[in-house]
Amino acid sequence: MGSYPRVRTEGGGRAVVSQAGGVLLVETVRKAGLDTAISAALTPWRKARAVHDPGKILLDLALAVALGGDCLADVAMLRAEPAVFGPVASDPTVSRLIDTLAASGEKALRAIRAARAEVREHVWRLAGREAPDAGGTVTVDLDGVLVIAHSDKEDAAPTWKRTYGHHPLMGFVDHGPGGTGEPVAALLRPGNAGSNTATDHITAAQLALAQLPKKYRRGRRTLIRTDSAGGTHDFVAWLARRGRWLSYSVGMVITEQVHQHVLKVPASAWTAAVEAGGEIRDGAWVAELTGDVLDAWPKGMRLIVRKERPHPGAQLRLTDADGMRLTCFATNTLGRPIAELERRHRLRARAEDRIRAARATGLRNLPLHRTAQNRIWLEIVQIALDLLAWMPMLALTGKARLWEPRRLRLRLFTAAGQLVTTGRRRILRLARHWPWTGHITAALDRLTQLPDTG
Repeated sequence: MGSYPRVRTEGGGRAVVSQAGGVLLVETVRKAGLDTAISAALTPWRKARAVHDPGKILLDLALAVALGGDCLADVAMLRAEPAVFGPVASDPTVSRLIDTLAASGEKALRAIRAARAEVREHVWRLAGREAPDAGGTVTVDLDGVLVIAHSDKEDAAPTWKRTYGHHPLMGFVDHGPGGTGEPVAALLRPGNAGSNTATDHITAAQLALAQLPKKYRRGRRTLIRTDSAGGTHDFVAWLARRGRWLSYSVGMVITEQVHQHVLKVPASAWTAAVEAGGEIRDGAWVAELTGDVLDAWPKGMRLIVRKERPHPGAQLRLTDADGMRLTCFATNTLGRPIAELERRHRLRARAEDRIRAARATGLRNLPLHRTAQNRIWLEIVQIALDLLAWMPMLALTGKARLWEPRRLRLRLFTAAGQLVTTGRRRILRLARHWPWTGHITAALDRLTQLPDTG
């Protein structure tokens, strides 16, 4: 006798809805107005007498990716539930649309991105105090992602980690400690694309800024954060250019010149580093470097260095000093203690969480062969990640707002339901015994109370 009950299984069930918790994403689409915005954007690509709307096809793909799919064919899980997701196009129709949009190049990409930006502004207004700009500022993190290719795809190349694939550069709006984040840029690049490529960072920053409400597309209220890959003269100069006036916090490489300046910093000039909660960080100090080390950099740039005792077993680098691990970043923010600025820069590590979520949401690999097709796929992935950020922001509370995609799928989206028709009404009844049914119904109530898009 085994540990689990023996259950007889049959395949003839009716009125049972799989992925019933996906109604949370459908309702988010409706309240955000994403369906009408994407539909309007893709109107030029709708053929006469076409049965399926291109916008609906693209959104169906994004929903499938948000629910855990990682290729075009996974839209079949939506097609199996027309009562929840509506009519879904066939696989050949889906493939033809991707080919058509890919052939349109930048025109199709601009249309999709413009619709996303329009909807994003509306969603942030709906979110109110839960929006990422509730404090009057927006933080955008830029970071590269290595995507492994298991077959010979266009522009796949050896990467700096000795793997093979692509090296997209992505941007994410940071939702802060009480939320997750949402994608605002995805620049597809070959696997051998350099890390310190100023042109790519400028392009990714332009894509990211275009996704923000207009008042955040220039000015000090928008902070651009990067690791040392963004620490180039051209990129910092672009960020600080007159009329753009963006705030920045950019990692810098410890050069020999920086290293020599650190050695000359007197002990009295070092300030204790602080943790996220404001308490002192044991064994870490920060100092600001001045003098000729700032020559040739934009006016107003500040160079802040941090030294910290290495973790047990960590190997020191040639650029480290006196047994201390050194890191450095540049910023143009004035009027704040350097320890606070260093802590703000360290929070850029949250971008790693966003990248992990992206890999779990369609970015584990690029499923299509041609680069133009995979650019469309990246837009689909971003829409899926938008929904996975917007739904918790609008509908979830407490710790549930921090759930990453895998947990949202396991606890909420995979919930089963029963479709009941009474008179002219269709009711989706979720399993009473499912531990998170209360989370789903409460979230749906919150979404229902939001105003409809007019």
